[in-house]
Amino acid sequence: MNVIEVTSPAHIKEFLKLPVTLYKQEKHWIRPLDKDVEEVFDTKKNKFFRHGECTRWILQDNGKTIGRVAAFINKKTRKEKNSLGQQLEVGGMGFFECIDNQKAAYTLFDTCKAWLENKGINTMEGPINFGERDTWWGLLVEGHDIDPNYKMPYTFPYYQKLFEDYGFQLYFKQYTFARKVNAPLQPKYKAKADRIMNNPAYSFKYLDIKQLEKFTEDFRTIYNKAWVNHSGVKGMTSLQAKAIMKSMKPILDPKILYFAYHNDEPIAFFFNFIEVNQIMKHLGGKLNLLGKLKFLYHKKFRTVKKMVGRAFGVVPDFQGKGVEAAIVEFCRQMVQGIIRGRYIDYEMNWIGDFNPKMIKVAGEIGDIAKTHHTYRKLFDESITFERCPEIK
Repeated sequence: MNVIEVTSPAHIKEFLKLPVTLYKQEKHWIRPLDKDVEEVFDTKKNKFFRHGECTRWILQDNGKTIGRVAAFINKKTRKEKNSLGQQLEVGGMGFFECIDNQKAAYTLFDTCKAWLENKGINTMEGPINFGERDTWWGLLVEGHDIDPNYKMPYTFPYYQKLFEDYGFQLYFKQYTFARKVNAPLQPKYKAKADRIMNNPAYSFKYLDIKQLEKFTEDFRTIYNKAWVNHSGVKGMTSLQAKAIMKSMKPILDPKILYFAYHNDEPIAFFFNFIEVNQIMKHLGGKLNLLGKLKFLYHKKFRTVKKMVGRAFGVVPDFQGKGVEAAIVEFCRQMVQGIIRGRYIDYEMNWIGDFNPKMIKVAGEIGDIAKTHHTYRKLFDESITFERCPEIK
């Protein structure tokens, strides 16, 4: 077996082609866009190269590619201390794909470990992304009978054993909750929502494209109050917020992006999108002219009947007061009323088990449909392993 660093167009082609070969019999696997994967490794397009570095490899046996992997370091989140005060130097690995062969898998893991250790890293987290947590993050361990959502990993069940036998330990779980759009909310949950919605101090709106700048700033305000205390999450600037909103335009349905206000001050957002993987399954990984035409066709004629929750935030002063229930009820009224019939299925994507408040909210809306694992491998056995701390 030969490990080859990806340095040429031929290597890139093999890196992208391997999953197509591996998953050709898996009816629920959806090929990601090649450009979406490649943008992670593009120094001009991935902002994480400003404060980090990465490399990737393919594994070949007798000239045939049988595995791939990437390793990376984010200098902004590299240094951590556990509850005992022990210093962790954290790096990442991801984009792992491999035949069902322990030697092959361990060769790839060892390659990442050696590269990271050479740069002073003592903890390897994976499989993760060289980018934000909301994409390409985690190992699918439950939910292989459901299509993956856009930029979420769909991975073979046997990967779990390969990771855990190598010594990776569970750092946190990521849940995806699902429900039918027309299913009623639990009576107890709806009662919470009604109490808030009947209070004139509260108001709820969906995004108005004509006031995009205002809603963008409201989003940034809520995000910074609700999320900056989360592990590995930094504050958002106005430019970043505008860039996020701009990137969302191709999958934007304004009537499923919601905001909550208290005395006109923004206090919560609940962002849902059309599940574009239901379009990507028709594109074969290519967003060429034909691919773009197919994308526009499916979007224009609203063939996608699945919506997915991508972001939910409530500022701390209003958490646990029923605002979560109220903004979900506002969503229910919209999708079962004004835009009735546009969507059938709904999933709430990427909710970490380190966020028990959000788990409780999601559990009152739907049931767990998919579970991803994020692992850590400690290189220094004198360091005590700890699960990701809960958000209080």
